[in-house]
Amino acid sequence: MKEVSMAMAKINEAATAGSTVDMSELLNSFSNDMACRIVSGKFFLKDGRSKLFRELIRLLGGFNLEEYFPALGRVGVLKRVVCTKAERVRNRWADLLDKVIDDRVSKRKSASDHKDGDFVDILLSVQQEYNLTREHMKALLIDVFFGATDTSANVLEFTLAELMRRPHFMGKLQDEVRSIVPRGQEIVSETELNNMVYLRAVIKESLRLYPIAPLLAPHLAWLTVPSTDTWFLQGRVSSSMHGPLGGIRAPGRMLKSSYLKDLQMKGNDFQFLPFGAGRRICPGINLGIANVELMLANIMNHFDWELPIGVERKDIDMTEVFGISIRRKEKLLLI
Repeated sequence: MKEVSMAMAKINEAATAGSTVDMSELLNSFSNDMACRIVSGKFFLKDGRSKLFRELIRLLGGFNLEEYFPALGRVGVLKRVVCTKAERVRNRWADLLDKVIDDRVSKRKSASDHKDGDFVDILLSVQQEYNLTREHMKALLIDVFFGATDTSANVLEFTLAELMRRPHFMGKLQDEVRSIVPRGQEIVSETELNNMVYLRAVIKESLRLYPIAPLLAPHLAWLTVPSTDTWFLQGRVSSSMHGPLGGIRAPGRMLKSSYLKDLQMKGNDFQFLPFGAGRRICPGINLGIANVELMLANIMNHFDWELPIGVERKDIDMTEVFGISIRRKEKLLLI
């Protein structure tokens, strides 16, 4: 809750000053803070952590000439440049995570109560049982950062951008949230979220329209999937084009939230697989969705939103940039 409160305070400060809010930056900062809290129970790498994280994202999801022109692999200069960058970023992450683990180890030694509080605590508590080395633990911690930071922020940004393009749906969502949250309550809690059916339908529709990780890691297909079935698996069949954000081919079509309301994200409904399915399904579904729901509900409850002067709703650019995850090309600036 502390991270949500901090984000609301930043927005409130901008609202009081009448200034524009860079929602892209704010949502990334919120997701990063949440990941830090999950990993170590506190903030760390406060200065420069976003830069370090983005360097790692660029290396993993960036354009690699050798993949398109294999002959260039023989050019040692290109390989040395990429390897040097990767080694430098790897070392910086290793140093950071070593400090986090060492800090937690020292605190566990001095504390009489070894209650599992955060992810590092949990890893340390099962270290001997599963023969976890320091390298194993650092790899798992990096996985948490990847799963909890970039993805949640991008889902929130795509959802908010679509709501700004469709003020009717934003109004309906605000009405639901404000009718459920008790008057005077500062922060929307998880208790209120359980009754927000429309909020969950909006997030599902956003995940259908803008799957944040559409490809995941490279896989080998053991069977040929017909193009019609591929369209189905991408959530683009005609029956799924009705939702709380209007559908991709007819933005103004009547709302039919019942379709997505009962659709699950656990990998059983194959026309909707934002988190994958089977053994490779994302293990952070519940955590990720909870973070997105909590932040979106608070944004809708506390503030009314407008575009900067001179910007119209049709001007909102939804162009995507591909990397290790999908994000919007342009920043989302709101008042």
